[in-house]
Amino acid sequence: MSQQWRRDGRDQYKHYLQIPTRWMDNDLYVHVNNVNYYSFFDTVIGRYLIEAAGFDIAKDPVVGFAVESSCSYFKPLSFPQAVDAGLRVAHLGHTSARYEVGLFRENDDDPAAAGYFVHVFVNRSTDDPLSLIHISEPTRLGMISYA
Repeated sequence: MSQQWRRDGRDQYKHYLQIPTRWMDNDLYVHVNNVNYYSFFDTVIGRYLIEAAGFDIAKDPVVGFAVESSCSYFKPLSFPQAVDAGLRVAHLGHTSARYEVGLFRENDDDPAAAGYFVHVFVNRSTDDPLSLIHISEPTRLGMISYA
């Protein structure tokens, strides 16, 4: 699979969330620590599922388990910068979704980092994988609109 998508600019993402950095996000080199990039990914995906796709994280009988993730770093981020997290649904499978995320400095069209998360959707009670047809129709349509 080509990794060229990781260098996609701002205009290639359909959903955006601005995330503030915090002083505690910085490492001893005064850059946002790598672990926080995954937190940014999780935040933009979670907010998208709740706000744009209508997912009810407290009551929905289907939940998404993160089963795979990756991040490539191109430019450092640092407190007090805000991070513009761009998101797109790159693939909807039978039981899974792959989200691609670009992290951008404010007013910069080139990504500081880019990566992906794969969710497998499972029954909340049994943890058994479920087809995406078991996700509520508004949520499924919300996901499709960003694919």
